[in-house]
Amino acid sequence: MDTRHLIRTSATALVTAGLLVSGCSSGGSSPSASASASQKAVPAALKPYYAQKLSWRECGVPGFQCATMKAPLDYEKPEKSDIELAVSRKKATGPGKRLGSLLVNPGGPGGSAIGYVQAYAAVGYPAPVRARYDMVAVDPRGVARSEPVECLTGKEMDAYTQVDQTPDDQGETGKLVTSFKNFAAGCEKRSAEILPHVSTVDSARDMDILREVLGDEKLNYVGASYGTFLGATYAELFPGRSGRLVLDGAMDPSLSARDLNRDQTAGFETAFQSFAADCVKREDCPLGTGTPDEAGKRLKGFFDELDARPVPTGESRPLAESLATTGVIAAMYDESGWPQLRESLTRAMGGDGAGLLALADTYYERSEDGSYANLMYANAAVNCLDLPPAFTGPDQVRTALPSFEKASQVFGEGFAWTSLNCTYWPAGPTGTPHRIEAKGAAPIVVVGTTRDPATPYKWAKSLAGQLDSATLLTYDGDGHTAYGRGSDCIDTAINTYLLEGTPPENAKKCS
Repeated sequence: MDTRHLIRTSATALVTAGLLVSGCSSGGSSPSASASASQKAVPAALKPYYAQKLSWRECGVPGFQCATMKAPLDYEKPEKSDIELAVSRKKATGPGKRLGSLLVNPGGPGGSAIGYVQAYAAVGYPAPVRARYDMVAVDPRGVARSEPVECLTGKEMDAYTQVDQTPDDQGETGKLVTSFKNFAAGCEKRSAEILPHVSTVDSARDMDILREVLGDEKLNYVGASYGTFLGATYAELFPGRSGRLVLDGAMDPSLSARDLNRDQTAGFETAFQSFAADCVKREDCPLGTGTPDEAGKRLKGFFDELDARPVPTGESRPLAESLATTGVIAAMYDESGWPQLRESLTRAMGGDGAGLLALADTYYERSEDGSYANLMYANAAVNCLDLPPAFTGPDQVRTALPSFEKASQVFGEGFAWTSLNCTYWPAGPTGTPHRIEAKGAAPIVVVGTTRDPATPYKWAKSLAGQLDSATLLTYDGDGHTAYGRGSDCIDTAINTYLLEGTPPENAKKCS
């Protein structure tokens, strides 16, 4: 996994200070034969999971309870072994009649839903929503507290993040390929048992067990970024059990990994153009004056300089092109990060790379002690199951480079090369690109932001067109996702839907 294959929600970024993504590889996973019969009676082998009782306990965060839920490691062989999934909730505070549970997921794949609900959703969602719903999260299998996928040591991950992602010759290409192979081998060494069983379909089926265990007839859900694909997959598998679903910062499950990566490349270019248009008007802009395109050329030139001559950071890790690019992309998730990016770029162009390194570290969820959270490992594990790899080898990347560079003069080359990450994955893909219609599901609200870097707006339009019962809600603005980001129009429309079941008028636009 690598910086070009992550989809995260900006709300998570604001909570954890790590807000980055680029070139996702996650798409649609086709339901298994047993899952396609989801509306029939629960198979006998799964009944013990659906009948389990959770033992809630205090978990160190005031107002929250935690529990452990069991699910089958392999849904095709549920009798073989279990997997334990971490769950947390904050009960409805009132006033008003309780509406059940509201499950939330912040995206990734690999983002901790429990971290999201405890630090943001259950304290930061609008008060009327929190008053009437139990706010609930489950860390998906392989993520954070739910038997996490592990791959590399901290030092190994440090080395991985510094590998040149825009190889200039065969030797550098070989080093990049070797880094992907070593990453995959580390995951297989440390997590071989779970790697084949962390697909989005698996996690969606886990959510249905949780729905039943919580005592809800239908699943009510807010998913951001990759969480929209998880929610849409649930609706596909269990349309009759789908309640009020909000899919914010939507993905398009009908696209191949290559097309998803290329679209996201263009999404980050759109976000950069917005940043650059603002930057060149300011006295402190390190990219000078002129047009956004000229600013982009200056930034690409600076990346090229770093490729040849990294700058010091005050640590043992100098700032070369790969970490600098990651730091810039991190700040594209929310316009509130633009001042920090201007300052960090100014310092880096003056020979001090500490600011951009700090942005890159928050993206990777690297701690001060040199350890890493499991976000990047889980991200790769899920993405590489959900879709066949974007490329079969370096030759295909070279052929595709012009189309990626057309999508972004600044980021295209790096996004194309890092799309190789799943090529060498030890667990074969179980999903394929496909349309999700979810016929029979209750009304679903799909939300798209016009200048979203990580989940381009056209993905929201496409998903809303696929889902049989969807309405499209548009936020005309910058940043990743829309709910809870300052638009009263967006928040009111979603709150009304969650509280009253009334979706907004289709194609409603907010700013």
